[in-house]
Amino acid sequence: MNCSLKAVVSGHSHPSSGQRELHFVFFRKPDRFIDSDDRSGHIADVRVEKTMLKESAGAGKQIAVGTGQFEDLECGLVLKSIGYKSITVDGLPFDHHKGIVPNARGRVLSNTSDLTQLEEGLYVCGWLKRGPTGIIATNLYCAEETIASIYEDIEKGVLASTSKMPKPGREGLLQLLDSRSVKVVPFSAWEKIDSEEKRLGSLKNKPRDKLTASEDLLKVAME
Repeated sequence: MNCSLKAVVSGHSHPSSGQRELHFVFFRKPDRFIDSDDRSGHIADVRVEKTMLKESAGAGKQIAVGTGQFEDLECGLVLKSIGYKSITVDGLPFDHHKGIVPNARGRVLSNTSDLTQLEEGLYVCGWLKRGPTGIIATNLYCAEETIASIYEDIEKGVLASTSKMPKPGREGLLQLLDSRSVKVVPFSAWEKIDSEEKRLGSLKNKPRDKLTASEDLLKVAME
């Protein structure tokens, strides 16, 4: 199935000369990028495979599968934003099929077949907890569930190190970070970074030019 959406500009239903059209094409998955013959290091086309929906395990579930039919889409710019899968964390159990850390309401499981076998003091949230699903609001509810589990464990005294935790609030946070040798960048330093990024951006007619290297960020922050 293909679907196209034409941009409507200035109230006109059909773009006039010089106006651009936007088309959405569904049921395609990228296969490869094709280099330009004329411009070295530039892209010319994206080869995509046509797909179709197929029933999957579980009632009402479908997955897109390839049909073996391919087509090339001419383009000069590709923005990759397809799919997501978490990676393993050393020392933690991991479900490679689902791409998650096995858990019960955010509590990390040491034995996936026994919900009572927990990794004490370890919790997870977000896509590492449930997989690449949902929207921003879903992350909110997901985090609330994990926080509720942490709170319950603190109230029950399940966390052995609870009594050693610093007091809540700013001072407690700074104490905790200091004990872990974490270098803190205060808000005043962030303001310097913000100002410098805007300055660099103005030189290129942009709102800002992001500093991406930690060394550059710290250099500006500590000036």
